This record gives sequence, C-alpha cells and structure tokens, in this order.
Amino acid sequence: MAWLILFAAGLFEIGWAVGLKAAEGRAWVIAVTIGAMVASVALLYVALRDLPLGTAYAVWTGIGAVGTVICGIVLFGESADAVRLGCIALIVIGIAGLKLVTP
Repeated sequence: MAWLILFAAGLFEIGWAVGLKAAEGRAWVIAVTIGAMVASVALLYVALRDLPLGTAYAVWTGIGAVGTVICGIVLFGESADAVRLGCIALIVIGIAGLKLVTP
C-alpha cells in the first residue's frame, strides 16, 4: 500500500510542477497548484511510515521528474530529442531498480 501512496504522491508532484508553468497569474490555477503541493508532501509523509527515506524520496522525485518531462513535451512543446529521452529512461530504470530491491 505504501508504494501506491508514494506513486500518488509522485503524480501530485507532477501536477504542481505543471501547475507552476501553466499558472500565468490565474488564481484558480495557483490554488490548485498549492493543493497539489500539499497533497504530494502529505502522501509522501504517509508513505515514509513504511518505506526507507532514501528510497521513497528518490522514487518520489523520480516520478515527478519523468512525468514533468513528459508533460513538458506533450503540453508545452519542449524538446524530445534522443539524448533527453535516454536520460529520462535511466531515471525510470533507477526507479524500477529501487522498487525491486526494497521490500
């Protein structure tokens, strides 16, 4: 269950990062972004009750980084060159590796 909570925390991490880019001074987007920040950290807190700190934090930031890059490409037309995607793939491999070696 802690892994599912951590995954949800990572999704909220993506949400607030995208919200920062998309806000453009709109109060409702800023409010949603702040809500996503709070939810992300709160869920990370809950996941940390059962998962090691280093693993949980690395996975949380990794999910946020990978998801934010994908959203940047899809939503904001950011670069999707092979080197960038290769580096993101390395993060995904690291996240999978941490999941495999953590009970």
